[in-house]
Amino acid sequence: MLAGAFVAALLIVGMQLPLLHPRSSVTVTWTTVSGYPAAALAWPTTGSSALVIPALGVRLSHDDHVAPIASLTKMMTAYVTLKALPLGVNQTGPCLTVSDADLATYETMARQDQSSIPVVVGEQLCERQLLDGLLVHSAGNFATMLAELVAGNQADFITRMNDTAKSLGLRATHYADVSGYSPLSVSTALNQANLATQLMRSPVVRAIVIQPSVTLPVGGVEGSFTPYVGVDHVIGVKSGRTSQAGGCDVMAMTFQDGLRTRVLYAVVLGQRGGDLLGPAGDAALALANSAIADRVTSRVARATVVARMGWPGHVTRVFTARPISVSWWAAQGPPRVRFVWRDFHRGIRAGEVVGVLQLRSSASAHVALIAARAVAPASLWQRLR
Repeated sequence: MLAGAFVAALLIVGMQLPLLHPRSSVTVTWTTVSGYPAAALAWPTTGSSALVIPALGVRLSHDDHVAPIASLTKMMTAYVTLKALPLGVNQTGPCLTVSDADLATYETMARQDQSSIPVVVGEQLCERQLLDGLLVHSAGNFATMLAELVAGNQADFITRMNDTAKSLGLRATHYADVSGYSPLSVSTALNQANLATQLMRSPVVRAIVIQPSVTLPVGGVEGSFTPYVGVDHVIGVKSGRTSQAGGCDVMAMTFQDGLRTRVLYAVVLGQRGGDLLGPAGDAALALANSAIADRVTSRVARATVVARMGWPGHVTRVFTARPISVSWWAAQGPPRVRFVWRDFHRGIRAGEVVGVLQLRSSASAHVALIAARAVAPASLWQRLR
């Protein structure tokens, strides 16, 4: 009998323990960062466009649709070439000898007013020189020679281009030629921005596209067709124009994010007016600068009440112990808000740290959360009355 009574008593006490020490609860009253404006990005009023900042997770587009991309096609030509024939910054790579067919290709492109670089039969051109002419002066005949160097013919090389586009997830992209002169070589602004981020991982490409000009054996000094390269922190990447595609530009620009140097990509397609490249470069530069200028510093003041914590009928306000701030760009969207709370069972003292508020953007900030007054759960007797 005594043993049975003892076990029954233990069961009764065990059932009451949760009532003796219930867990504290929290009601959050503040979850948003105040003081940030709507994004003020300078999207072009014509064509389509995209903005990508890989390090900050920004991938935005405006009126993004499939359209001809002109010489932006040559970014994929370069990408496939370097995948097949990897190259170090100081390496020249394999070479070829200019043939009668290569000369005929140049003469045809020159008559059609395609961008090209003069060659002569018997001239030796190596992979690095061909990439220089392709990416800096947008030489269509160099695109043809690279295709022959890699795959032996253009048809097989174009197949590689399309297979590579699929493997990179560029679902809206299709290539019909190696230079982009064909209006059937199409993509979207966001696809081209994503390709540019992949291409610019190559130190060789970064070293090439930042050049204002290149010097070639027969062609001599050939200037860059990439608008603003070397100016306003522009470091590349590629432009293009045809009557069907309009002006297109993929612009890479560096900017400071605290102590870090970041790269953003502003892409515009289908720009009109003037020589087509000028309006495209202006539109890309305006978009890039608007993203960089739209930096916002969000602040949370000291003693900002963010929550109420405690037990039914016994709660305290919870406030920030000090001011905090975090900087971000409107293109990113506002910082993410996260609370980490402690568990209390017996009571909370005035001034005790009860949790942490975290703000997360390209950088992070956190602050301790303090109880305004002492509270404790009602006793079992009080709850039973």
